[in-house]
Amino acid sequence: MSAFKHVGIVGGGAWGTTLALQAVRAGRRATLWVREPEVAAAIAAGRDNPFLPGVKMDKAVTATTDLAALAGADAFLLAAPAQHLRTVCRRLRGHVRPGAALAICSKGIEENTGALLSDVVVAEIPGATIAVLSGPTFAPEIARGLPAAVTLACTDAEVGRALVDAIGTPTFRPYLSTDIVGAQVGGGVKNVLAIACGIVSGRKLGDNARAALVTRGLAEIQRLGRRLGAQPATLMGLSGLGDLVLTCTSDQSRNYSLGVALGRGQRTADVLGARTSVAEGVATAGAVVTLAERLGIDMPISAAVDAIVNHGAAIDTAINALLSRPFRPEEE
Repeated sequence: MSAFKHVGIVGGGAWGTTLALQAVRAGRRATLWVREPEVAAAIAAGRDNPFLPGVKMDKAVTATTDLAALAGADAFLLAAPAQHLRTVCRRLRGHVRPGAALAICSKGIEENTGALLSDVVVAEIPGATIAVLSGPTFAPEIARGLPAAVTLACTDAEVGRALVDAIGTPTFRPYLSTDIVGAQVGGGVKNVLAIACGIVSGRKLGDNARAALVTRGLAEIQRLGRRLGAQPATLMGLSGLGDLVLTCTSDQSRNYSLGVALGRGQRTADVLGARTSVAEGVATAGAVVTLAERLGIDMPISAAVDAIVNHGAAIDTAINALLSRPFRPEEE
């Protein structure tokens, strides 16, 4: 397979813009589709993307609001929010050549269907070669050139290597995998668990409690991953444990900071209403609970988060319910 020379990036938020910068750094042509005309104009003028403030834009990044401008791309990086990915892919379908590589860079599970994002993309763009890019990635750090490592999962090894070459640099290191399911499970569920960890911090329940929550949250990721056919090593790698640790311990995480605000007594609607960015864990919480119930899997932390953020459950009631669960062997 020849190198991917033209990369189309779908989604002009902080992560999509960062991926466009990465493609340029790797020597590729990058065309970035954004929804907002004012964002496209700012990028074209070399100004900050308002979703990525303080990062100097490279004029080699072409920004557009027209999906047709991506039609000549060799590979696509899909960075639209998880709950909008189906709609965006439906619009993109006519501009993707048969067999093109589509790398899913969003993290989440579709709320209405409980579908993994790879299933969403396959349904809307049949015949494409699917990859998943996931891992511990705060976009502003990567955009500034700070080092990071990610999982790039693709069942076609040749396509996977071409994608690594298209975005990989000395400071942005993709590690190849064939496990697209595991890469998605870790990246999706960790956003839900990050809200839980933020609540623990906001309620001042202590570092011990947060460490316990991260560990038992990882058990939930493993439980769901096993049921869906994920490889155990993936869930303990960058897109599983690595992403979980990052997101559950830093105020840079939108999901963790949401949980902190909730733990301090703010309402979900008020916190989300004051933001321009998306906290994917809110919608994913409901999707995870629906999927777990369908598969007969016990995911009590995820269920507690869903009850709080989507159904108005009292935080103290949810915490007490978790602490009152029967003692059990750790391996269960």
